[in-house]
Amino acid sequence: MRKHSKISPDWWDYTTLDDDLIQDAARLTLRDLQQLSRPGFEIVFYDTLEEFYLCEALEYINAWRQATADNPVGICGPIGPTEQLPLVARLCNELNLDLSHAHFWGMDEWIGEDGREVPLDHPLSFERADRELCFDHLKNPIPGENLHFPKADTKAFIDSWSAGVRCAVMQGGQGDIKHWAFNDPLRREGRYADTPPTAEEYRQLTTRIVELHPVTLAQNARTSGGGNITMVPNRAVTVGPVETWQAEKVSIWQAGTHDNPLGQRLTALMIAKGIADSAVPMSLLADHPNVQFNYFRGGLGSCAVEMH
Repeated sequence: MRKHSKISPDWWDYTTLDDDLIQDAARLTLRDLQQLSRPGFEIVFYDTLEEFYLCEALEYINAWRQATADNPVGICGPIGPTEQLPLVARLCNELNLDLSHAHFWGMDEWIGEDGREVPLDHPLSFERADRELCFDHLKNPIPGENLHFPKADTKAFIDSWSAGVRCAVMQGGQGDIKHWAFNDPLRREGRYADTPPTAEEYRQLTTRIVELHPVTLAQNARTSGGGNITMVPNRAVTVGPVETWQAEKVSIWQAGTHDNPLGQRLTALMIAKGIADSAVPMSLLADHPNVQFNYFRGGLGSCAVEMH
């Protein structure tokens, strides 16, 4: 039986991994990380945040420029990071981009106590952030029916992935619990009391309502709510692995804001070595055919002990 989590014994997470794997990740230097690229998994570094977020924004532009009536194309994007979104709007407007056949999928949304997705006036609404930071500023707007935001009733969102629209890229950040979107580790209970789901079982999950790991609640309070964890819902609706594997490319952007130095190293090592473990959901991307990790050099930090 695997060891219990040091964070919350009722959950699976990266602290249940073998200690040797964690220590190997902690020892990785920037040079070591650069050498982890392999076919199907590319690691890219950026020297400035300006270049980092510009290149993230350009993934939207490059995807939407491919979209035509016969070949509608979209991108699935996160809230976290958000700094790329105003750049996307500016670039679309400056290039006078025709977005008639462009599509966008939101990655996730909070679920309120009433079991519904939170309304647009909720202070943490992801859909509102997308609209206020990007879509409301487009000179040539994307048709409303081409904007797909996940809801508590997931059918329409799931159906949109099989409606003949090609997802050129799914972007994401990496959370403290090593998730993309809100694909968190599961609770340690029932059939998963002794071992987490296999990679194959986890990859069968589609867009769904999930209970969030305590670390995810704390992270979102830290990054978006000034530390006020009481305002963070404990459930969300999130795009699943099934939809993720429909994306031609998965592009993860790590500026050092959302995950820590160990986490940024651990998932890269696991993906590079083909170690897929659902206690570290991001590691399941080891089996996706086209994954790119994008790092801001200044955000990688160090795993050396520093007393403060």
